[in-house]
Amino acid sequence: MLLNCDLGESYGSWHMGMDEAVMPHIDQANIACGFHAGDPLTIDRTLALAARHAVQVGAHPAYPDLVGFGRRSMALSEQELASSLRYQVAALDGMAACHNLQVAYVKPHGALYNDMMVDPVVRAAVMRSVASYHRPLALMLQATPEAEAHREEAQQHGLALLFEAFADRCYADDGRLLSRRLPGAVHDRERMLAQVRQLLDHGTITTHGGKVLALAVDSLCVHGDNPEGVMAIEEIQQLTSVGSEHPCS
Repeated sequence: MLLNCDLGESYGSWHMGMDEAVMPHIDQANIACGFHAGDPLTIDRTLALAARHAVQVGAHPAYPDLVGFGRRSMALSEQELASSLRYQVAALDGMAACHNLQVAYVKPHGALYNDMMVDPVVRAAVMRSVASYHRPLALMLQATPEAEAHREEAQQHGLALLFEAFADRCYADDGRLLSRRLPGAVHDRERMLAQVRQLLDHGTITTHGGKVLALAVDSLCVHGDNPEGVMAIEEIQQLTSVGSEHPCS
């Protein structure tokens, strides 16, 4: 199982995350494209880090919402959303080429990611936009019990999918992420590591309501915006390395 992390989210004098400490321990870097966070200098530095550590690069586009960190839904038309995504992906891909890197996948951020998972219209617009890029890109979305249906949707667009689970997020009984507005939405370190072990050993997660759900997972999202989080990523990396030959990993 690969590890991915949202990075490059500093902006101007505002510093976000511990990218230099995180990058050596992950396989995939989801790099902000400037619409919810990130700026040209931050993007350039993050790509240089990814190149130094041989980390695969993904675009992390969002609604145009710097003030809200991309966590507020926006009523964009399908064409507005498609153009916005192409703009962000192309900008990151062009800068990546300066570091001899190439964007391999797209993982929407925040509200756009959540909207994509619950709204078939938004999901179809995102899929069409990513599929229309001038070369093949994969789309990363949440692993849920509806994964096979999502795969069939993607096949209609000739689009490859990467399914991700979240190390530190609690799941609702329907297999989606528990809202951050609810208590227990974000796991503490002990519960996070237990969830990772369960995914590696059994290919399942236990929901907030106690249900056990099977998830087919390609990549595990980790967050390292503080020293404790970075230490947790190091532990998760050790767990995934030990379990790399496990049939569920």
